[in-house]
Amino acid sequence: MTASEYQRLAMRTARADCRTLSNVGLGLAGEAGEVADLIKKHLHQGHELNVSDMVNELGDVAWYLALGCEILGVNLGTVMELNIEKLRRRYPEGFDSERSRNREE
Repeated sequence: MTASEYQRLAMRTARADCRTLSNVGLGLAGEAGEVADLIKKHLHQGHELNVSDMVNELGDVAWYLALGCEILGVNLGTVMELNIEKLRRRYPEGFDSERSRNREE
C-alpha cells in the first residue's frame, strides 16, 4: 500500500466534525502516549512487549498523520519524502551524534 492509498482509504472514516487541526494534535498526542505507555510497561514494569498492540497504536498514529495531511491539503507521501530530504541534508552519511548536537537549521 502506498502512502497516498492509505490516506485516501483512511479518510473514509474521518467524519466532517473530526477534520480539525485540534483533533489532529490531540489525537497524535493521545496515540503517541499509548505507544509510550506500552514501552514504559515493557521497560519498567515487567510486561512483555505486546507487538500486536504496538502495531495497532502505530496504525492509529498513522491515521492522525493522514488526517493532518488531508486537512492541510498535502499528500502523506509528500510529507514523507520531504522528511527524508531533510534527514539527508542533516545527516548525509547517516545519523551522527556530533551533527545532532551541533545542528545548523
